[in-house]
Amino acid sequence: MLCELTIENVAIIESASLRLHPGLNVLTGETGAGKSIILDALCMALGQRTSREILRSGTDRAQVTAVFSDCGARVRETLRELEIDEEDELILFRRITADGRSSCRVNGVPVSVSVLREIGAQLVNIHGQHDSQALFSPEKHYLYLDALAGNGALLNSYAQSFQALQQAKRDLAALETDESEKERMLDMLTYQIEELENADIRIGEREELQQKIALFRNSADVLTALNAAYTALHGTDAEEGGAALLEEAARYVSAAAAYFPHLQSAAEALESAALDAKEYASDLRDTAEQLELDPRELQRAEDRLDLLYRLGRKYGETEEEMLAFLESAQTKARNILHADEQIAALRTKIDILTKQTQERAAALSESRRLAGERFSADVCRELSFLDMPHVRFVVRQEKTPFNAAGADRIEFLLSANAGEEPRPLSRIASGGELSRIMLSIKNVLSSGDPVDTLIFDEIDAGVSGRAAHKVGQKLYEVSVDHQVVCVTHLSQIAVLADAHLRISKSVRDEKTYTKVDVLDADGRAEEIARIGAGSDVTALQLENARALLHDADAFKQTVRCAKGETP
Repeated sequence: MLCELTIENVAIIESASLRLHPGLNVLTGETGAGKSIILDALCMALGQRTSREILRSGTDRAQVTAVFSDCGARVRETLRELEIDEEDELILFRRITADGRSSCRVNGVPVSVSVLREIGAQLVNIHGQHDSQALFSPEKHYLYLDALAGNGALLNSYAQSFQALQQAKRDLAALETDESEKERMLDMLTYQIEELENADIRIGEREELQQKIALFRNSADVLTALNAAYTALHGTDAEEGGAALLEEAARYVSAAAAYFPHLQSAAEALESAALDAKEYASDLRDTAEQLELDPRELQRAEDRLDLLYRLGRKYGETEEEMLAFLESAQTKARNILHADEQIAALRTKIDILTKQTQERAAALSESRRLAGERFSADVCRELSFLDMPHVRFVVRQEKTPFNAAGADRIEFLLSANAGEEPRPLSRIASGGELSRIMLSIKNVLSSGDPVDTLIFDEIDAGVSGRAAHKVGQKLYEVSVDHQVVCVTHLSQIAVLADAHLRISKSVRDEKTYTKVDVLDADGRAEEIARIGAGSDVTALQLENARALLHDADAFKQTVRCAKGETP
C-alpha cells in the first residue's frame, strides 16, 4: 500500500507531501492545480520513463520519494533476489538533475532505473484515459484474457516451443541453399582451410619469432657482452679472472679460520661462490659459441613472421583467433558436405516441434476461449450496473498462424444499443462509454490482481449524472480489496472517499506553488459543494453536499457489510 509520497521541484510543485490511506483516496482540485503532476511524480518514483523537462523552472534537480507498507510476497521475493534488506517499509527514491542524469534507491540501496521499474510494477497499477487507447488496439486484447485466466505458464510453454520451431526453420533454410551457392561456399572454405592448415600455426610462435629476429639483429653486441663477461670470470693467460680470485680468497680465509673459527663460514661461502663463477663462465662460453648464427636462418624467421602477419589480416590478429577461424571453417565445410543428413534431421525436428507447438497453442486457445466467455459475461454485468443495460460485450476469437503470442486473434466487440450488431470499440464507443468499459474491465480483473494499489486518473471522463454515481460506487467496491487513488472532477465519486485530498495552486512572487490539503468533514463538504457549483458556494449547496456525504457513508457501510467487514 502507498503510504506517503514526497515531491520536490516537479513542474509547478516546489514541495508537497501526501499521506494516503487504505480504501478510496480521492484527489480533487481545479484544472491545472497539479493533480496529474502528482501522478507524473509517482510514475517517476516507480521508474517509468521521464525526462529533465519535469524539473521545476529555475531548479537543478527534482526528486520523489514513495513509501509503501504491507508489500506482498512477490515484492519481498524480488527484494531478496536483489539482496535488498526487507524492512517494515519499502522506500523508493529517484532524483533527476538538470543535465538529465538519474539516480535511484530502494531502501537506501542504489539501483538502476530498470530495477526500480521492475519493483514499481509490482506495487502500483496506474489506469488513465490513455488506457482506453489499448481498447482500440485488437493486437493487445489477448493480454486481458491471459491476465484473467492466469495464462503465464501456458504462454511461456508455448513461447519456448514457438521459438525453438522458428530457430529450426532458420537453420533448415540456411542449409537448403541452392547447389551452386553451396559449391561456391565449399570452394572458398576449402581454400581457407588449406591455407591455414599448411601454415601449421602454433600459439606463441609470433612472439618467439620476434624475439629471435631481434637477437639476430643485435647478435654482435650480445656476443661482445658475453665474451667480456666470460673474460671477467675466467681470466686470460696474463691475468686471472674473478673465479680464480674467489678461489684464492677462499684458501686464505680457510687458513685464517684455524685461529678464528667464525671465519669458517665465510671461507665456505667464498669457495661456493668460486664454483658458481666457474659454472657461469662455462655457461657464457657455451652461449657465445651458439650465437654464431646462419644468415639464412634470419631470412627464414622473417619470412615466417611475414606469413603470420598476412594470415592475421585475413583470419584474425592473434594465433588463437586464426585457429578459431580454422575450426569454424572446418565445421562449416563439414556441414555443407553432410547437409543432406542435417536437413533430414532438422525436418524431423521441425515435425516434432510443430506438433508440440500446435498442442500448446491449442491449450492456450482453449484457456482463452473459456476466459473470454467468463470475461464477456462479467463485463456485461458490470456495464449493466453502470447504466449500460442493453450493452453486448463480445470477445471474438479467430485462428491465426503461429506467432509469438499464440495462434489467436482476439478482439473486443461492443453493441451499446439493443438491435445493433457488435462492432469494434473504436467505431462505436463514446468517451463516456469507454470510461465505463475500462472501469468494468479493471473491476473484473482486479479480483486476481496481486498489485495492492490502483491509480485511476480521470477515468470518469465523459461520465455524468446517474452514470457518474454508479462509477463512484464501482470504484468504492474495488477499494474494499485494493487501495484506490482516484483523480476526479465528479462530486458523485468524491463523496465516497475514505480520504479526500484537495490540490490547489497559488502565485507568489511571480511563481506558481501547489498545495495539498487533507480535508476534514467540513472541508470535504465545502469541496463537494465547489465541485458542483463552482467558486460561489451557497449555504444550501453546503447543506446538499453534507447530505450527499451522509448518503455515501450509508452506501459504504452497506458495501463493507456485504463484504463481511464491520462498518
